[in-house]
Amino acid sequence: MNASVCALDELRAKGEAFLQDVSREYYSSHAGLKAAAELQPIYERHRDAFGDESLELALGLLGQSAPGSDEHRSGRMLVEWLIESRVGRELAPLEEREIAWEGSAMIPLADGGAEPYRRASITIANTRDAKERRALDDARAELVKCGLAPMRQERLAREKELVEKMTVAPNYLDTFDALAGISVRGLRDECQAFLRDTQPMWDDVLPEFLKRGLGITPSEATRADATALLRVPEFDQAFPALEMEARVKGQVVEMGTSPDANGRVRYDTGEREGKRARAFCAPVAIPDEVYLVLRPHGGQNDWQTLLHELGHALHFANIDSALPFEYRWLGDNSITEGYAMLFDHRMKDRGWLGRYTQLGKSDMPRYLRAAGFEELQFLRRYCAKLIYEVELYGGAVPWSALPELYVATLTSATGFKYQSADAFVDVDPHFYSARYLRAWQLQALLAETLVERFNEDWWRNPRAGPWIVQELFSQGQRELAEEQAQRVAKKSLSFAPLVKAIEGLLT
Repeated sequence: MNASVCALDELRAKGEAFLQDVSREYYSSHAGLKAAAELQPIYERHRDAFGDESLELALGLLGQSAPGSDEHRSGRMLVEWLIESRVGRELAPLEEREIAWEGSAMIPLADGGAEPYRRASITIANTRDAKERRALDDARAELVKCGLAPMRQERLAREKELVEKMTVAPNYLDTFDALAGISVRGLRDECQAFLRDTQPMWDDVLPEFLKRGLGITPSEATRADATALLRVPEFDQAFPALEMEARVKGQVVEMGTSPDANGRVRYDTGEREGKRARAFCAPVAIPDEVYLVLRPHGGQNDWQTLLHELGHALHFANIDSALPFEYRWLGDNSITEGYAMLFDHRMKDRGWLGRYTQLGKSDMPRYLRAAGFEELQFLRRYCAKLIYEVELYGGAVPWSALPELYVATLTSATGFKYQSADAFVDVDPHFYSARYLRAWQLQALLAETLVERFNEDWWRNPRAGPWIVQELFSQGQRELAEEQAQRVAKKSLSFAPLVKAIEGLLT
């Protein structure tokens, strides 16, 4: 074994040990098991994992290998991760402050009480009185404006500066394209076309759902109203909390696989003070220890969220342990998000709903139409997010002008008035919105393929689960989303299948 191979193996071993520690720390702090994250000691303890020698080795692997080869693929993934890790080390103090702020922040209420920041989105979604939920959201935004927003702005600005100092490419956008394998400007253009093409459909359905669900008009609607509207409590009885896990796990068993990957997936789905409102999956040791974390909101939202995080968890817990570090831990997260969406989109499947929920035949058309509305809203929102984030990272718009641009872009796309305080808070770093959008496109093609192979009820076909585990999950994230689409479905990613599906739900 030559020296470069040994060095590469050592890099992989150090990288995995580092990510295991970081992932466990994120799980503990975001799940409410500890008050704050302690990231700086982890970065210090593992500083050799992403030091200069490691970056030089990965850059050499990338630069000296043929495009399309496994070596080139590994080099690209390792360089992307090393840059993110080196940036993460510099930003760890800021991130610790953010997590601590989120865990302790209390929103002052007009009656003298206070609402925990981490629970506010749940309360807003469940508040039927428009004046009350908007007041809570205004108080939340004011708190964010003074506390969290400045920290997030500083973090995003520093991230952009640090990435561009690496000189992998001329600027932040080009660096993302080179290492992520996604043309962010090309995807932005697709998003602009999607917003344009679906505008008539959105103009048609938005007033209907606002009037029926909340008794308001588009001119009144805020993002707080969107949160409440998408909660759809009218269907709660069809999605009982006490039956949720058993029904979902039962479907996975019918599909021919284990709902906890033979003990490797641990469910953390109960209420806990300090737990984040936003669900997440924490792969602490891939594939052996994976946590699925959900804080209950109520009704169909929880079922959909559980399915989404279960798609992640089963993916990570079924990855072939023999794959190299980068294929198990790194790569295009559009892949794992695509699997999560493949699972959560069962909540838009008439047959799945009829078998596993208590949704009656008389309510099914109304529910599916609401699901189509929700899908269109989220897609338009994420298209707008990407368009805005291209401007944020592009550098042509001054930081002081970004809050106004954020409000204009998101409000125009969704019809809901956004808060300027969220301009830097409503940003997932490293263009994660691009991963979500590619995942939406990928799941549509994966679902088509599963129907072709195992019929419309593939989700209860005992041959489907083993195929998914072997052909999809076990491969980790070796492929880009576009590569997997071509391999599995023999098609390219696009918004066309999504538009067709939404039209079917809304009819």
